[in-house]
Amino acid sequence: MIIKYFLAVAFVITFSTTSAVATNPIMITISSDMNKVIFDGRWSHETEWKRSSLDTLSYDDGTYIQLRTAHQDNFIYVFVDAVSDIYLDKGIDGTIVCFDTNNDKSLLPDSNDYCFVATLDEREPFVLQGGSLESNDHLIKIANPDGFIGISSVSDENDRYSKTPHTSYEFRIPTNLVGRSDIYGFYLGIYDGHSDKIHSWPQDLVSDSIIKIPTPSIWGELVSPDKSLPEFEWPMLAILTAFSLSAYLTKFRYR
Repeated sequence: MIIKYFLAVAFVITFSTTSAVATNPIMITISSDMNKVIFDGRWSHETEWKRSSLDTLSYDDGTYIQLRTAHQDNFIYVFVDAVSDIYLDKGIDGTIVCFDTNNDKSLLPDSNDYCFVATLDEREPFVLQGGSLESNDHLIKIANPDGFIGISSVSDENDRYSKTPHTSYEFRIPTNLVGRSDIYGFYLGIYDGHSDKIHSWPQDLVSDSIIKIPTPSIWGELVSPDKSLPEFEWPMLAILTAFSLSAYLTKFRYR
């Protein structure tokens, strides 16, 4: 029932064509430690998310969120640490992370737009895909892809930013679904049931009255500045290079 409410209320699309105020992109980093993350929805030990990019999001009402992002192998990792949300509205508080995989800034969500949802203390995350003609918001729930994790719990004494119990969210998103790119359109929405507000990134898209997903045309961007996300990692590149060289030398030898 909570999921149905979240879908019906939280994912109303705002088909605005107004351009968002220029926002610095989220810079995602490559990491060698993300496979060590314990996916329990919380900051489990002090160094767990240390090797990831950090963006601090603060809002006029005192809301304070730490966003960590990284990628490793075939996954993108996102940790949303809602440090100031100390009212633990289980089954109601939730976060949505959206990718415009082609970064084509479409007015309506299309088939290359995906959103990933986790709710506090719920064990059933879900995925939405754009391009549907079956719903007014053009989003439809699809089967969770292999390897996807979306989970939320309460971070406390091990949290790097606050020992006071507060909500947090962990995501592992397969690149098999969203692709490997050096730039994605990106939207983040964190719903606080206590205040009945959503705090978003980009921050100028915040609504104080109703939870909305804005048109992808005004989402921000998630950028891999060293282009390590779309490229082969060095071990795989070395293997492919060695294989190609061996095949060439073998062919040359038997000419």
